[in-house]
This record gives sequence, structure tokens and C-alpha cells, in this order.
Amino acid sequence: MLRARVLEIKLSNLYKAGKIVGGVYIGKGQEAVSASLGACLTWNKDVFAPLIRDQAGRTAFGEDPLDATRTYLGSAKGPMRGRDGNLHRGRPAEGLLAMISHLGAAVAQVGGVLLAKRIKGELDGCVGATCVGDGATSTGAFHEGLNFIAVERLPMVVIIADNQFAYSTPNDRQYACDDLIDRAKGYGLEGHSVDGTDMLECATVIGNAVAKARSGGGPQLIVAKLLRLSGHGEHDDGSYVATELQEGRYGRDCNDVGKQQLIEKGWLTELEYSKWMLEFNAEAQEAVAVAQREDGPNPYKEEWSAIASPSLKGLQ
Repeated sequence: MLRARVLEIKLSNLYKAGKIVGGVYIGKGQEAVSASLGACLTWNKDVFAPLIRDQAGRTAFGEDPLDATRTYLGSAKGPMRGRDGNLHRGRPAEGLLAMISHLGAAVAQVGGVLLAKRIKGELDGCVGATCVGDGATSTGAFHEGLNFIAVERLPMVVIIADNQFAYSTPNDRQYACDDLIDRAKGYGLEGHSVDGTDMLECATVIGNAVAKARSGGGPQLIVAKLLRLSGHGEHDDGSYVATELQEGRYGRDCNDVGKQQLIEKGWLTELEYSKWMLEFNAEAQEAVAVAQREDGPNPYKEEWSAIASPSLKGLQ
């Protein structure tokens, strides 16, 4: 959680300094949910489709911070070779799928990968996961994806980060049910609710859901209540968020809550926390420095293709 927060502060500063082209969308306030999910998944085994506020999940899953800085800064050495948007990065061969901007689409995407693994006899012990916002639940793709994974009983965990707003549209204009968890039963999924600002609760609830999916319990739906602690993106000041929401329970910073929980249980000291901050700041700064020294893609010299490597050119 802390590593992701520090890295995203660096990215936000670069954006505001005009060093990043395109948008920057940070996960401030969602790190406990995202990191709890990523930490339960295994690189090169499971399948994870992160969205725009999932840097903590990417980090916990195993993404190198250089992949992030290289993509945001357009380095040709990044996983997307300096192409596409700065968020649409991934390493599909290792199980990290590139983000899809179309809301809700990641559910069916992960489900399709899991179904392919089943057909090839590679599904045993594997879990797929994605984390979407409350706005995505209003899309047809989300409905079709949930129905698909439920019917096929795929080992998948879908988290809805119910952050009170779909961009600037409040929940009362987004859905009419009392709580999004009510939808789980209608799809035939097992549902779980969690306070997304409580780090230890997130770790427990999400960890148990992933373990249940992995052991044959079928797809799991988790609704995490929280609040974005920044705008939709760094271009948005979030002025539409009411003061009472910001000062309420879900306006808590999950990083602060988590730090206090660890200190109270004797699992962390202020000195250790300070050392972490120094270490993660140095790591993020080095990742930025490396990416800034590297060249962008050269369309006149490169033969790289998103769908085939140059070595396969003769087979196309």
C-alpha cells in the first residue's frame, strides 16, 4: 500500500509538471482493497486484470515499478514499448492483463482466460480477479461477464470498489438497490461486504474469498465501501464530493488506518515505518530517473508488433 502511494505521488507530481502526456489516475483511498487482492494472487499462475486505481494491487501482485514509470513516461523499454495510453500496460504471459478502459469488460476478459485454461487442463489451483468501480456495475458488459462466470462456476473474484461516485455521478443516480451486494444472489454468486478503509478487514475478507474461489467454491463477489480521496483523475479536483462524505467513515485514509492497526498490534514501529518511507521513495525516484533517461519508440526503425514478434514475421 505504501509503495504504491509513494510511486503515485511521484507520478502525480510529474503530471503536474507537464512531464506526463495523458491522464494520471491514482488509487488514494483504495490501496487496502487493491493490495489485499494483489497479495493473494501468484505471479505466473493467477490472472489479474487491474483497473485505474489498482497500482497497489499491481505492486502486491508483482509488477516492477519500472513498468509503471516507463509506460507513463513513454519509454520504448516499457511493457507497451511506449505505445498506447499510460495505464494500458500489462504482462499477459505472466498473468497481468492490460487494463481495458471500457467499464465492466475486464470481468468477461478474465473469465475467458480462465475458461481457456480449463479447456487446456491448466485451471487447477488458479484464480482470476479484477476490481471494478460502482459505475461499471451499470454496464451491459458487467452483467454479461458476471452471468458468464457464474454459469461456468469459474474460480474468480470480482471486487466492486463502491467509492460513492462514478466519476462525478453519485450512487443514488447509479443504482436503486439498497446495496450492490444484493446483486450477488441474483447472479448466483457468493457475496461479501467489507469496509474498504479497514486494512485488516480487507485482508481477511478478500483473502478468504480468494481462498474459497481457489478451492472450488465458485466465483465470489465482494463489495468494498470506500471513498476516493482525490478526484477521478489528477485533472479533477473532486469539488462535487460533499464535506460530510469527506469527513465521514469512508473518508478515512486506509494507509493511516493500516499504519495505526499495525502499530497497535506491535507489528510495526515508527522507526520501521520511517525506513520504509525512505526505501520506497528511493525506489520510486530511481524508477522515474531510469525511465526519463530512456528513448521513446522510433516508428522508422522498430518492427515491434503487439500481436506478433519480429521473429514470427515469416509465419504471418
